Amino acid sequence: MAESDVVVITGANRGIGLELARHYAQEGCEVIGVCRQSSDDLVDVAAQVIDGVDVTTDAGIEKLKAGLAGKSIRLLINNAGLLQDEQLGSIDFDSIRTQMEINAYAPLRVAQALVPQIPEGGKIANITSRMGSIADNDSGGRYGYRASKAALNAFGKSLAMDLKPKGIAVAQLHPGYVKTRMVNFGGLISPEESACGLAERIARLDLENTGSFWHSNGEELPW
Repeated sequence: MAESDVVVITGANRGIGLELARHYAQEGCEVIGVCRQSSDDLVDVAAQVIDGVDVTTDAGIEKLKAGLAGKSIRLLINNAGLLQDEQLGSIDFDSIRTQMEINAYAPLRVAQALVPQIPEGGKIANITSRMGSIADNDSGGRYGYRASKAALNAFGKSLAMDLKPKGIAVAQLHPGYVKTRMVNFGGLISPEESACGLAERIARLDLENTGSFWHSNGEELPW
């Protein structure tokens, strides 16, 4: 990204979102962090923090739009997410609904709301998971997380097709197995490593490869 470009990141207060905020701030971008509850670390790196935003609600989306009024957004990163577990025989369908709201519907809500502020040449990066790959599922379980990320992948592909004529590219990006609170810090790579890989994928995103599903290490993932 170029200096002074506006980069909007949801779920930016910790983990991968925070490291992406640091990365783009170091590049000289105007980073706007969006979250329900801010953090001192985010305040230190972001040019602007819009907190108190629940992206699963109409009121939250309206607050987000108000906070971004007049901004031309060069890059939107839909990063906010939730991982819960369900076991066959004792499935909590409320848990699945919540994950669908946060992991799938919310990124689509945010994209639809902010597309009018994304110019030609702008980009949308949806932070998804390879657990949303149906072809790659060889272990079962995680019904809500898998389904919500598969839905996000489907939404992202449709966004890519609909926005290509407007010159806006869209990618679905798997961050890797990252040492964050979401997985009790049991991952294989650090948030910093993940953020660097994700930023590289975003840098290479264009209208030729829009709609693709990538691992942060550059591997193209199966649907």
